[in-house]
Amino acid sequence: MLAIVHTRACVGVSAPSVTVEVHLSGGLPALAIVGLPETGVRESRERVRSALLNSGFEFPAKRITINLAPADLPKEGGRFDLPIALGILAASGQIPPESLEKVECLGELSLDGALRPLKGVLPAVLAARSDQRQLLIPLANADEAALASEGDVFAANHLLAICEHLSERARLRPVATLEFDGGPAKAPDLADVRGQKVPRRALEVAAAGGHNLLMFGPPGTGKSMLASRLPGILPPLTNEAMLDVASIYSVAGLAMPDGYWHCPPYRAPHHTASAVAMVGGGGSPRPGEISLAHRGVLFLDELPEFGRQVLEVLREPMESGEIAISRASRQVTFPARFQVIAAMNPCPCGYLGHPSIECQCTPPQVLRYRAKVSGPLLDRFDLHVEVPVQSPQLLMTSASNSENSESVRRRVGRARDRQHSRGVVNAMLSGPELDRHCSLDPASQALLTGAMERLGLSARALHRILRVARTLADLEGAESVTQTHLVEALGYRKLDRQQSRNAQASV
Repeated sequence: MLAIVHTRACVGVSAPSVTVEVHLSGGLPALAIVGLPETGVRESRERVRSALLNSGFEFPAKRITINLAPADLPKEGGRFDLPIALGILAASGQIPPESLEKVECLGELSLDGALRPLKGVLPAVLAARSDQRQLLIPLANADEAALASEGDVFAANHLLAICEHLSERARLRPVATLEFDGGPAKAPDLADVRGQKVPRRALEVAAAGGHNLLMFGPPGTGKSMLASRLPGILPPLTNEAMLDVASIYSVAGLAMPDGYWHCPPYRAPHHTASAVAMVGGGGSPRPGEISLAHRGVLFLDELPEFGRQVLEVLREPMESGEIAISRASRQVTFPARFQVIAAMNPCPCGYLGHPSIECQCTPPQVLRYRAKVSGPLLDRFDLHVEVPVQSPQLLMTSASNSENSESVRRRVGRARDRQHSRGVVNAMLSGPELDRHCSLDPASQALLTGAMERLGLSARALHRILRVARTLADLEGAESVTQTHLVEALGYRKLDRQQSRNAQASV
């Protein structure tokens, strides 16, 4: 007898359909699994056998052939235990085969028949709905499935409960849809930052246009503090964006904090992180930090301390918004549309330019330290801002004197609305869109041309200056980019000016 069960694999953040075909025939008792199963899937024969027997079912003493189609898609993990067990039960007549026609299922079985949690359940929920099938999952994954459930997801903690549901003897309740309050994103408040008028303004500009920001200054001036406040002034994620982010966390086996569903993610990897940890990879490719920061913020503290290879692999995804990981058997693409906020000291000891602590570094040491950040990577930062030391009197002022995140977020939201009416945020404007939305008058063109010649700016830096100027105009509600906006945008290229001075001095 033949039984067919529908399930889902996990490839990147997608959940391709897999059909489990179970055939029982005469002959010596045996169980064979075909269809490119990896070790974890081949071992399911022992888990399924014990789970069926310990749950009170009969394990057929026949020749059992299980095909996982399509045959060219690698199958891995224990997610196929439940569909294999249900296929055997349906083929042997212990549950109605017709009950599996409009149902998909996935779950790993323990030896007593209990269902264990899985990674990558949320993409399966979304894919099963697109095929108009119900989905049966482990109870431990119910909270994750509730993000996208529409009454078509059922969760159970044991194989027996699944079988009772399919046999219509005891129906499972559908997983309730999670209700969102729709409030603002939860994050530390910008009002905690004392002073730092220019860095705060740069942070607002970065939030409004989706720009990459590099902050430099002595230790303890508030660079990390400012970076951690960025998610709080970004617009909350839409439901669609939230599901994109939650799908990545689901595949990675990570849980998003309760109440933070609509808050843009914030990732701050340590500077000892490897290239694989940063971009993803492994034998079974998993998302890295840049994908976990998708639609949010990637904070790189102590930027020059990261390995050169680690920093260079960021260049392509910063432009493309995705990362492709190739292996011998497959290629997996993860989304990685993130906003980079980086921080660095001005020199190895950290005190170059400090008003009261003398720097111990020689000029060659300072140049070698800054050279750890390559020119092409530096070009990809729209804003370079110095974070100076604040006076003790200013640090002791009350937080009520500082503007809070909510008021800044409102301005950012209005600027984002203007950008969305044009199609995309300013950081993603293409060349033709720059020509259309950032046209300059002759005086502004002459100003920008002179700045390019003096600073030795690349074409990429030129485009980023124009995008920042467009964001400044949007924050003011201006229709066109003016000379004032260009001057302020050029003021946020501090490191370009320093590199230009260093190059002239070396000549």
